[in-house]
Amino acid sequence: MPQIRPYRPEDRDGLSEVCVKTADSGADATGMLPDDELWGLLFAVPYAEHAPELCWVVESEDGRVIGYIVATDDTDAFEQWFRDEWWPRFTDRFPKPVDAQTREEKLLDYAYGRAPGQQAHAGEYPAHLHIDLLPETQGEGFGRRLIETLFAELRRRGVPGLHLGMSPTNTGAGVFYDRIGMHRLPSGEGSVEYGIRFGGSDS
Repeated sequence: MPQIRPYRPEDRDGLSEVCVKTADSGADATGMLPDDELWGLLFAVPYAEHAPELCWVVESEDGRVIGYIVATDDTDAFEQWFRDEWWPRFTDRFPKPVDAQTREEKLLDYAYGRAPGQQAHAGEYPAHLHIDLLPETQGEGFGRRLIETLFAELRRRGVPGLHLGMSPTNTGAGVFYDRIGMHRLPSGEGSVEYGIRFGGSDS
């Protein structure tokens, strides 16, 4: 039986693999980019590096990482760290695009543009998360259990709320977030955002 456990440093490659295999609106994005590792370097691994205590994995019976949740309890502080400390490690490997046209170039444009103060909901909902599960785990309740584990820790820390963004085409994720009690927030073009407040009215 798969189990949920805290993240360990040796799980890093497993995070990256799950991230790639779910990056295409929940489907496998392997081969969509010249370098598959870019997905994890943007959306999974930096969270585990920055706040490993807010990261849990689903481990299969044979020891593989088959799902995860990663988060920050302070979006603006995380984005400053990403800009100032994390992303500079990769700028030689991934040069800044001049005119972003391809999928990779648009992701790199996003990476180079990340900074504190850009997320409209970070004041009221300072935490944010990324959660991904391989198909073999879905429907077994692991998504809800990962979310409950994270939310309990954020409440313990006194974090007032959490937001997340997702692709509008990832309809399955939207159904899941509705089901666990999150509500939609005003969203920009090309994204759907959800939020939840802790310890008070969820509205």
